[in-house]
Amino acid sequence: MWGLVLASVSSTPAYLDGYGSVYDTSPREAATEWFDDATYGLFLHYGLYSLLENHEWVQYYEEIPPEEYARLQEYFTAEHFDAEAIVEFAQDAGMEYINLTTKHHDGFCLFDTDQTTYKSTAAPAGRDLVGELAEACHDAGLGFFCYYSLGVDWAHPHAPNREDWGHPARPDYDQRPGCYADDGHELSRYLDYVEAQCLELLEYDPAGIWFDPAVFSTQPGKAGWDPEAFDLPSLYETIRSERPETLISFKDGVTGTEDFVAPELYYDSHREDLGKPGEVCACMLPSEEYEDEIRHSWGYLKAAEGKHKTESEVWELLRETCSKGYNLLLNTGPLPDGSLDPEDTDVLRRVGDRLADEGFPGE
Repeated sequence: MWGLVLASVSSTPAYLDGYGSVYDTSPREAATEWFDDATYGLFLHYGLYSLLENHEWVQYYEEIPPEEYARLQEYFTAEHFDAEAIVEFAQDAGMEYINLTTKHHDGFCLFDTDQTTYKSTAAPAGRDLVGELAEACHDAGLGFFCYYSLGVDWAHPHAPNREDWGHPARPDYDQRPGCYADDGHELSRYLDYVEAQCLELLEYDPAGIWFDPAVFSTQPGKAGWDPEAFDLPSLYETIRSERPETLISFKDGVTGTEDFVAPELYYDSHREDLGKPGEVCACMLPSEEYEDEIRHSWGYLKAAEGKHKTESEVWELLRETCSKGYNLLLNTGPLPDGSLDPEDTDVLRRVGDRLADEGFPGE
């Protein structure tokens, strides 16, 4: 696969250029230092849901049966997904890394996994989008992160969420702490699937594996699924054994051994106590004035056209994250054909020009 070829090119990953002396002693420490310095990254939510133009949770919100939703694979062409253009845009915007949804909650994979045929290489696209973007990032010296949904998979018959299918609202995770044990699920089969796919993703030489969503009990006073049954320490150990420089995050932390905290849309107050880098993820839509009118979305949302964040809003978001010592992972949802949303690229290129002239605000 792609990573096996890329790994032979250089002993130190290109994105860690300048951290070589630390890398020789501790790859993970070098990667952590790099990430702490990286400041700004691009998040891409792209998948079958993009074809419906109505939020990455559209399958759940609209109660589309899995077998019906899966037929979208027949129309997934990604004809204008251009990895080199995406990387060039990220560089113009002043970003140091890119995070792509390799598998979101719908279970559709953007990489050439051996674990399922529910993937982009088996769709009309016939392409390994993860491999293409990973290679483009490596060539440009950008870090490449793999978003991976762990704990929710609407396509896998043994994933934790299956008995909740058809519920009219987004699942309330706090009220379903033991659902993975119900209705004949064999959680071990799902966990084997997850581990196998994570090992496949490591072959793309990622800077990090970015787990989502926040369904586990992670801190005192926070309810959720019990992480013990998922044996995350074993999965983390496998990842680190195979590729020591690949960082691991899982929202604000599940085991406490993650390499950085990555809360969504807020700041994790205990980051400083943990002594770890922090990253806040946010998206380009909706802008604040429309927040009560359209659903907050990470995937492409046609209803939000003309209502995305402005240059001044992005600049203020950067100022806030930098002043708090966090990286900003800023999302745009590619259009159904895989091309970047011009409404966002225009704004973020202007922000990039300003960063080139003024540097990061709030640092």
